[in-house]
Amino acid sequence: MTLIYRQLTPADAPAYRAMMLEAYDRHPDAFTSDVTEREVLPLAWWEKRLDDSAGATEMVFAAVEDGHLLGVAGLCVETRKKARHKSTLFGMYVPLAHRNRGIGARLVRNVLDHAGTRAELLVVQLTVTQGNTEAVGLYKRMGFVTFGLEPLAVAVGTGFVAKVHMWKDLRG
Repeated sequence: MTLIYRQLTPADAPAYRAMMLEAYDRHPDAFTSDVTEREVLPLAWWEKRLDDSAGATEMVFAAVEDGHLLGVAGLCVETRKKARHKSTLFGMYVPLAHRNRGIGARLVRNVLDHAGTRAELLVVQLTVTQGNTEAVGLYKRMGFVTFGLEPLAVAVGTGFVAKVHMWKDLRG
């Protein structure tokens, strides 16, 4: 079995869609997206998210073993003139069966390495559900720093969860 890390392409859209729908369904508090909203989107929407052309503003990296996705993490680059120095890590997910193998850390490293190749990017930011100590610990180990807490950030069922805002300065 060979575990590789690579950027996904539009051809990976069916597998990526399946993984993310699983993530939204199993961990509704961890994602702003809702499974019922995303499962009705056409495959073309997922393919667009995986655009691997030079001008793409979103890219998704994956851990792949023998053709199967074991985890994913995305990077969205801000396009507005005054915010082009910022990007957001999004959609980080490693299914339970593949955790504790270092996959999450390698995925975050892939995102950060890619962000570092884009001279205009100075910042990678993210949000993580308050109380998700495992994820917060991973992001801290990768150099992210907490800068705020957003109460009532995401409606889940009849309640709400707060989101911890974190950022990493790419300048060193």
